[in-house]
Amino acid sequence: MATNILLVEDDADTARTLSRSLEDSGYRTTTVDTGGEATALVEDLRPDLILLDLMLPDTDGLVLTTALKGLTSAPIIICSARTDQVDRVLSLKLGADDFIAKPFDLDELEARIEAVLRRAARGREAPAAVADRIRVGEMLISRTRGTVTLSGQPVHLTPTEHRLLLALSTHIDEVVSRETLGQIVWGYDELDISHLIDVHIGRLRHKLRRASRTAPVISTVRGRGYTISADTSETSDGREARSTLPASSPRPRNRVQGSGVRSQGSGAKE
Repeated sequence: MATNILLVEDDADTARTLSRSLEDSGYRTTTVDTGGEATALVEDLRPDLILLDLMLPDTDGLVLTTALKGLTSAPIIICSARTDQVDRVLSLKLGADDFIAKPFDLDELEARIEAVLRRAARGREAPAAVADRIRVGEMLISRTRGTVTLSGQPVHLTPTEHRLLLALSTHIDEVVSRETLGQIVWGYDELDISHLIDVHIGRLRHKLRRASRTAPVISTVRGRGYTISADTSETSDGREARSTLPASSPRPRNRVQGSGVRSQGSGAKE
């Protein structure tokens, strides 16, 4: 059965181009151009994934993200011409699984869709050979239920934050590189997701420390990655990690602009 994608996009040309491209790749798409239509349709449609523009005529996409997360477990990818840092950060904090800024390459979008769907599929799996619960100090994480408790009290995390915490907690007191986290949590390890990882780490640190002063410490090992420890005596949990790796410069072919798609000459892949 084809993967069902709900496309929430008010620009007719962009919606038509995205829908045609995705259907050519084997996906089934349903397109709506308002937030009201999306919320009315999502429970009956039961999409496997939602592509959401932030600039809609009847609501802000950030508000809609929160509403949709309350109606469906489908992952959400934000596709928007709004590229301010605050929009990216808020989208992720409100539960979006990925953010791609317009203009973007259609091949990159499909790669991100595949990665998000792989993560969602892994989250539904419950291997019998793997222990369901992991303990780090007073924190208890359930793999299959997606829950976290700290000193017996629930800690409310987004699905992405839970996957990130789980990835770190399965390697207690070991350094986990950004590349490894990118592959485990997002399904890909391109250099440009370093900041995405940093945003989620900062959010995760804040939630854990707010829940309990005895929370495990997530420490930055500069130039290498992150480590989690049950030793709460460390003081590095507030530090922000910074990537010193150079940004990649892909050579796109087809790019989605704020108002449509621009075709460029094919360039050799680096």
